[in-house]
Amino acid sequence: MLNIGQLEDFPDNQAVNLDYDEQAFIVMRRKDAVYVYENRCPHRGIRLEWQTNQLMDIEKQFIQCATHGALFKPETGVCIAGPCRHQSLRACQTSIQDHQVYILIS
Repeated sequence: MLNIGQLEDFPDNQAVNLDYDEQAFIVMRRKDAVYVYENRCPHRGIRLEWQTNQLMDIEKQFIQCATHGALFKPETGVCIAGPCRHQSLRACQTSIQDHQVYILIS
C-alpha cells in the first residue's frame, strides 16, 4: 500500500493529479470518501488533463477529459457523456486509516 497523504491534503469536491513512478492517478475527494483512478481515458488511452489538477468540468460535478469532453462520475468512474459513454475509468483500491489515504499499487 502506498501512503499518498492525509485526507485533508485533498480538497473536497476536487480531483488532483498524482504521479508515482511510471503511473499517473486521479485522486477525487467527496467529503470523507476518496476515489482513485488511473489517469487514462478509456477512449484514447491518454491523460485526462491539459494542465495539472484541471480535471473537473466547470460546475465541478464530473471528472472531464480535456481532449474530447467525456464526463465521468467521480464516485464510480463511469462515463456518462462523450465518445466512451458507459465505459469506465480504471479504479484503484483505496483505504483510509487514521486520516491517512492509501492506494494499492500493483
